Parts: sequence; C-alpha cells; structure tokens
Amino acid sequence: MIVKTDKDLQGILEAGKIAAEVMHKMASRIRPGITTGQLDRIGEEAMKRYGARSAPQVSYSFPGATCISVLPEVAHGIPGSRQIKAGQMVNIDVSVELNGYFADTGMSIPVEIEDPKVHRLCEICLEARDAAIEAAKPGRRINEIGRAVEGVAKSYGMTMIKNLCGHGLGRKLHEAPECILNYYSRQERGRLSSGHVIALEPFISEGPETVENCGYDEWALVVPPGFYVAQFEHTVIVAEDGNILATLLP
Repeated sequence: MIVKTDKDLQGILEAGKIAAEVMHKMASRIRPGITTGQLDRIGEEAMKRYGARSAPQVSYSFPGATCISVLPEVAHGIPGSRQIKAGQMVNIDVSVELNGYFADTGMSIPVEIEDPKVHRLCEICLEARDAAIEAAKPGRRINEIGRAVEGVAKSYGMTMIKNLCGHGLGRKLHEAPECILNYYSRQERGRLSSGHVIALEPFISEGPETVENCGYDEWALVVPPGFYVAQFEHTVIVAEDGNILATLLP
C-alpha cells in the first residue's frame, strides 16, 4: 500500500510495533529444550494481549501463529513438537494484523553456536538488510534494492537465496510490489513511491541460491543440510525525508 493519511501511517506503525514486541519476546525465550510449538504459543499469547492477530493465519490459514524454521529449513517452518537444540540456527518470522493493517518482521538466531563464521553471516545479512533499506528511495527503481543486497553479499563471498524475496504490504500481508528481489534484475522496471510500505528481507547464504519444498509438508522451504542461511526483515515506509522502520523497537 501507499500511506496517504495519518490514519494509515499510525495503523502501520502500531502493527509494526506489536510485531517487533512479539519478535523480541519470542527471541528472548529461545534456548535448548524449548519446542517450536511452545515458542509459537509465546508469540500467539503476546499478539492476543496487544489485540492483534496472526497475519499468516488470517491470510493463508497457516498452521501456526508464527513461522519458526530450523535449518535446513529457511522459511515457513510450522511450529510443533520439535525441540530446539544447541548448535542450530533458528529463524522466527512474525507477521501481525491490527485493525486492518499488516506488519512483518523476522530474524535468524544462532542457538549456542560458537563458530564465528555463523555470527559473521548474521552480521553480513544485517548489513545487506540495512543496504536494502538505504536503497529504497521514492522514485528509485525497485531493482536498486536487489543491487544493494547482491553487492553486500558478493563483497563477502556469500550468495543470496534468489527464489525468496521481499514484498509490499499494508492492507494485506502481500501486496504490490509482489516480489522485491534480493539480487539485481534488469527486468524489474517498477519504481517506489513516497509512502510505499514494503517488507525487506534478504536471505544471505553460504552457498545455495534456491530453496525447495521440504517434502514433508506444504509449507517449509529448505536448503541442503550443512549450509547456513540467515535472514533479517523490517517493514519499511518509504519516505522523502528518510525511511521509517515500522518494526524497529525504540
């Protein structure tokens, strides 16, 4: 959507704050032994306290309040009885709906991983996300976002997951632009407008450039075992005088 009124602006900001709060509560509870289902319930209860609803459930009847993916799952993991273990990379994706407005955020968390290259991968992904946010300017081509992400990834010898992308949102969880690529494509000719609400979420990879369906349900997307992938996401309102990060906690 394109924010045109103060009501729209406040609607996105309020939904974004709740998404960020829920993410913070869930991330703070991750530890070996907790199940992905227990973690999901923490998120669901927090949403209810804030008067919000799970956007994946509202939009797609997703079988969980949040998406919790444990590598080799990269995205859309279904919460359940699986226990999180030390040495795993866990991704939490929180999307909420509040009073008809949507916000989306996500992060990858290394659980008691000592390997510095994994933490470095997360730092690179954060740098790529921030470069994407910086590249999102009114009037600028959308493919400049992908150019920025690709530039950061390649400068460190990393790759991008090319069949996962950012997207527009606002009054729905997914709106135009439907796919904001995390690599440069000349075919993408769309431009951003002031007030555009977009979710920017680079997936930075040690090697694989695509994800595939896991084969054991219709949702989870995976890479081959043995590789690390990180993702960080913000809901961004594109603005002339500086972008607004709706899912950034104070």
